[in-house]
Amino acid sequence: MKSLRIKSKLLRIHFLIVIFMFFCSCSKNLYPIAYSSNDSGNKEVFLTDANGKTKIKITNYAGSDGYPDWSPNAKHIAFYAKYDNGNTWSIHTMNNDGTNRKRLTHFANKWDSSPTWSPDGKRIAFAREYEDSEGNWQEEIWMMNADGSKQTQLKTLSGRAPCFMKDGRILFHSKSEFNQICIADSDGGNIITLTNNTFNDKAPKVSPDGKLIAFISDRDGNQEVYVMNIDGSNQKRLTHDTVSNWDLCWSPDSSKLIFSSDGGEYLDLYIMNKDGSSLRKFIANGLQASWSTKN
Repeated sequence: MKSLRIKSKLLRIHFLIVIFMFFCSCSKNLYPIAYSSNDSGNKEVFLTDANGKTKIKITNYAGSDGYPDWSPNAKHIAFYAKYDNGNTWSIHTMNNDGTNRKRLTHFANKWDSSPTWSPDGKRIAFAREYEDSEGNWQEEIWMMNADGSKQTQLKTLSGRAPCFMKDGRILFHSKSEFNQICIADSDGGNIITLTNNTFNDKAPKVSPDGKLIAFISDRDGNQEVYVMNIDGSNQKRLTHDTVSNWDLCWSPDSSKLIFSSDGGEYLDLYIMNKDGSSLRKFIANGLQASWSTKN
């Protein structure tokens, strides 16, 4: 009788251990990298593991989905989709498995893209582009709540590619004769210009540790990947390619960078150390990667 009680107790302990391990595995983000690809024929959002081996398609839309960005808690992804034969781009959110897709912006003939989550996950900033009634091309930065409410233009800012920083400020590139990397408060005030030259510096991404900014520049003739300190100092070129590079993304530990490179018919994703070493192709036929900082 005693042996049966001991055996029953061991079985209960084993069961609890199995349940604990199950919930641990579920809470761990096994596919922390979101990116877009036309592997399935349309441009869709995919997830992959940290090695780029397993790929899971989480959208299924006849148009085009892209620019995925993880929420801070890794439960949601913001992205854009195209409508009206590509004339309208709108911001959406969805769960991390592709369910509960919600369209947040509905402005016809405007291009909304590059969504970025605030550090507390309560707001989303995004870029808007369109041709105004006088034929001038506008590049604006907008802010809204994560549910799409209270959409507000930051009227002091003109540019694209917003990226929230750890302190809540916004990193972006300006719309000017030559794009420059800038930082502003979340209300558009206190603009700081980090680069100042006669070339195009754009698409900045701040490292998760808040120490570095990676960006794209054509200052050496080709569109390459650069990195600089958070205050704009110590600007360094990392890539030396014969094709254009795009779409930067940091690893959660700030040690690596993923970027897109123009490989011909479509772009491919490459990965390298933050100093430009150990460069290798990461995913064929991919672009616009976002690496969740939540494990």
